[in-house]
Amino acid sequence: MSQTADPDGDPGDPVVVTETAAEQALELIDQEGYDPDEAGLRLFVKQGGCAGLSYGLRFDLEPEEDDAVTTHHGLRVFVDPASQNYVDGSRLEFEGGLQGAGFHVDNPNVESECGCGESFRT
Repeated sequence: MSQTADPDGDPGDPVVVTETAAEQALELIDQEGYDPDEAGLRLFVKQGGCAGLSYGLRFDLEPEEDDAVTTHHGLRVFVDPASQNYVDGSRLEFEGGLQGAGFHVDNPNVESECGCGESFRT
């Protein structure tokens, strides 16, 4: 398990989280009643979608033993080893706008995405 205290993350981290994304996630953690010093945001990849793979996000109370654990702007991020193979070098952003707000993964490993942008292939 690895951990970094650099607010912007380290270039070797599986994923970097923008300040806005971290703020939004921490606000949601607080709304759910979790302790932000213990809980964290899990980013994972699962089978599904028209392109084959899709991202998942959820809050976990603690990391698994083999997770990569990093901290960005006060937000702990957990990535399991299998997902790390797909998201290594990615950036988690939060986008707002008239068409809806939400988290977005900017992943340099993606070769193609489906038309709706919900699934990808590496």
